[in-house]
Amino acid sequence: MVAPLRFAIGLLTSVTGNTVEAAIIKTDGQDEIRSIGGAKVVCPETLHWGLLEAAQNDLPITEVLRLERELTQQFVRAVERLREQHPEEVAQAEVIGLDGYTLRRLPDEGISLQIGDPWVLAERTGLQVVTDFRRYDMAVGGQGAPLEAMYHWALMAREPRPALMLNLGPVTSLTWLSRANDIIAGDVGPGVELLDEWVQEVAEAAHDYDGSVSADGTVDAACVEYAMQNPFYSRSLPRTPTRSDFETIDVSGLEPSDGAATICAIIAESVVSAIGQLPEHPKLAWVTGAASRHPLILERLRSTFEQVRNVSERNLNPDTLQCECFAWLAVRYHRGLPVSTPETTGCRQAGCAAMSTGREIWS
Repeated sequence: MVAPLRFAIGLLTSVTGNTVEAAIIKTDGQDEIRSIGGAKVVCPETLHWGLLEAAQNDLPITEVLRLERELTQQFVRAVERLREQHPEEVAQAEVIGLDGYTLRRLPDEGISLQIGDPWVLAERTGLQVVTDFRRYDMAVGGQGAPLEAMYHWALMAREPRPALMLNLGPVTSLTWLSRANDIIAGDVGPGVELLDEWVQEVAEAAHDYDGSVSADGTVDAACVEYAMQNPFYSRSLPRTPTRSDFETIDVSGLEPSDGAATICAIIAESVVSAIGQLPEHPKLAWVTGAASRHPLILERLRSTFEQVRNVSERNLNPDTLQCECFAWLAVRYHRGLPVSTPETTGCRQAGCAAMSTGREIWS
């Protein structure tokens, strides 16, 4: 029996907490996926800096709850903005997949905490909300990431094999598919989270996705070599990092542009290192994520692959793909399909569980 296509919304926050993102897709929860569009809401400065502080320090519970309340209001605004841009499709949406703002993620200890109130979100939008995918995965022995690997698997269902997709997002991850449809996935190194933190702190720039800060910089080869000595890079896939795994990345003594260029070099080198662990080297790398158009990172990757192509060439939006993943996972949850697998997160078995709120929808 062919499963019907459903409209679903995905929600998440940027790693620095300065924006909330929404995306809507139409999907069967498998490999029939139609990307429709996305929307972004800029968070108030007080919320942005409050989230950053909460992610780095132990704040009183009352302060965290107030941050969650304000963040949830931004999630509601993002849905409303999405409704303005795609009114017909959002009117048909049945479920929201929510990936809240991460305050703590300690995979070795099975600890993950994300904020965003699904009950308020369900009440304000009139839609059921599915969330807590990461804590479910950790409960069954997984690392809670990278959850987007299964979405990439679905998007590459008809790709020649071996197939590869690189997510140059907050953390850099890869998804590799063999000729026999086996999957290898995992986080491979730092991403734009580290780059954003650096340029925002020392260059007073919002980001460096276009290379505007790093373009004039010189890569510090010694910094790159020292960073890559971290044991994280020799761990087998699947794997996911904690902040401490990137403590060997120290660009504090460099000029802003040199530090940015060096971080970009480390991001690219982490991909090259991980590719060496794969059973078969792919000729083509599809790239997505915030840094998928970054000139310095792409230049290094092009020396590793015969082709590096942006997913936009397949009518996919690299800026909304990660957000779409959680819409897709919400549909999978309602269909009883796995939301994580041992090959993608290291969990004990492929399973389907999460937390759902709001009115019941289809069976």
